[in-house]
Amino acid sequence: MQVDHPDLRGKVAVVTGAGRGMGARFAAALARRGVQVVGADIDTELMDRAAADLRAEHRDVTGAGDVVGARVDVRDKEAQEALAATAVERFGRLDIWINNAGVFPEAPVEEISAAQMQATLSINVEGVLYGAQAAAAHMEAGGAIVNMASVAAVRVRRGRAAYCSSKAAVSHLTECLAVELGDRGIRVNAIAPGFVDTEMTRWVQDDPAALAKALDNVPLHRLGSPEEIVGPMLFLLSDSARYVTGHVLAVDGGSRHV
Repeated sequence: MQVDHPDLRGKVAVVTGAGRGMGARFAAALARRGVQVVGADIDTELMDRAAADLRAEHRDVTGAGDVVGARVDVRDKEAQEALAATAVERFGRLDIWINNAGVFPEAPVEEISAAQMQATLSINVEGVLYGAQAAAAHMEAGGAIVNMASVAAVRVRRGRAAYCSSKAAVSHLTECLAVELGDRGIRVNAIAPGFVDTEMTRWVQDDPAALAKALDNVPLHRLGSPEEIVGPMLFLLSDSARYVTGHVLAVDGGSRHV
């Protein structure tokens, strides 16, 4: 059973990449705990359906927060600023920002194109920076930003050089943001998941040999569940972590050590 974190109630959050996967789960967990959520995705129809589904999911939950959908291309600095303004206009404040949107490209080193590398860095790294900037412009002391890094930031995965390098950048950017935004009482941390049962890991789950090889490098010898990422995320956003900033929390079954 997950901790309720009653201190989150009444806060306002923005979650990017919330149309599906972990982003949708983050939005759901926050709304269930009384947080007003603006979920944003580049796919407007997908986000609108997700927001409607989440509202229906929490219809009978006493004190649940609302979930509204918005469109954002995280590569666009002005679009991220508009997203933050939307949250403030709708709910009157901004307390939480989760930089979840990202891409997971695959190509051998020799075949990584300039376009693929630029897109990966633009979405996975610049998107985090622009999101943090937009959030910080509206947050007061006590605000919390959480970025999505990855165990791939510290482990080499063949065919994922663009992705791994982008997540290494996110990890270090998190530390930089924490130092500078700490002057204003805003905390910045990151989650670094390992193999988690989501659409992003479907490629390995659909290949028994690849899955067995992957799990050999996980000391707990299993995939993580989305709920096992949600719990640490809630902790980093809550008052329980009010003296935690600049930290990249690995939630990877110990795979970074193998």
